[in-house]
Amino acid sequence: MKMRVGVTGGTGYIGSHTVVELMSAGHEVVIVDNFSNSEPGVLDALEQITGRRPVFVKADLACPDQAREFFSAAGPLDAIIHFAAFLSVEESVRVPLHYFRNNLFSLVHVLQGMQSHSIPHMVFSSSCTVYGQPDTLPISEDAPLQPAWSPYGQTKQMSEDILRSCTASGGVRAIALRYFNPIGAHPSALIGELPYGLPHHLVPFIVQTASGQRDYLRIFGYDYNTLDGTPVRDYIHVTDLARAHVQALERMAGGQGREWEVYNLGVGHGFSVLDMVKAFEEATGLKVPYQLFPRRAGDVEKVWADNRRAREVLGWIPEYGLHDMMRTAWDWEQHLRGSGWYERNKR
Repeated sequence: MKMRVGVTGGTGYIGSHTVVELMSAGHEVVIVDNFSNSEPGVLDALEQITGRRPVFVKADLACPDQAREFFSAAGPLDAIIHFAAFLSVEESVRVPLHYFRNNLFSLVHVLQGMQSHSIPHMVFSSSCTVYGQPDTLPISEDAPLQPAWSPYGQTKQMSEDILRSCTASGGVRAIALRYFNPIGAHPSALIGELPYGLPHHLVPFIVQTASGQRDYLRIFGYDYNTLDGTPVRDYIHVTDLARAHVQALERMAGGQGREWEVYNLGVGHGFSVLDMVKAFEEATGLKVPYQLFPRRAGDVEKVWADNRRAREVLGWIPEYGLHDMMRTAWDWEQHLRGSGWYERNKR
């Protein structure tokens, strides 16, 4: 069944990769974005990768008038994949109201638009931060949610509560995909994570250090209860992550499952920060100098996924190994440097 899918935040990091997977599967895509963490050139890259240019509407979904204008301009839609949210744990600790306004208002406005336009399905971009620091590992979808360690994590917990209530009242079905740590870039090296200012995640810091843009990598936390003292995370390639959105959408469109479902998306085991540095060095032959610093507010000690539900129900299997993830991240960094992106986006 071919669908017409609205993708909010569709020029962003995970959104753009999901657009590629949707279009490759034959679905039609309408992107809405305000370029707060992306740029118009992503649309050109998507056209180059897929051979088709997705429909695009520029709007800030946290603004109710602009959200209504998007749904009017988009035309009939069969589903929404909702990515439009701010995503930095560290930034959310500094400016929590910025996160509550954007992440929660945009979701409410999208759900109102879906109700007004009779759009029945949503795939929601959630996060493993909803688990807080879990009591047992690996963590399954049935684990009790602990208090979130950051306002970002709080917005994801609240968003899931909103969706759970809306699906219970009827009219919309939703699947929340709880991401662990997406890394890497499309194998074409034409799309990837754009590192505006200070990057939000570990791997962009690693590649920028390897390329000489930073003197050393700052590693926050060296006394955690892990094998080497540094934090442990479950890292997943962004293309593997993107494929799961298509599979979740097709599950709902096929009438399978319940009104509200959640799935973990991770490879199923953890890597420490020092593991990641070593993997990058092995994959590229480059050295990454680093220094250790005290723990950072809002960071969880260790977390990785029990991904059996996604494997068994969605039929989703991660394909990329850690060295492949690191190679695509380095290829993307080289593309950014060769294209003059850093010169155009001085920090």
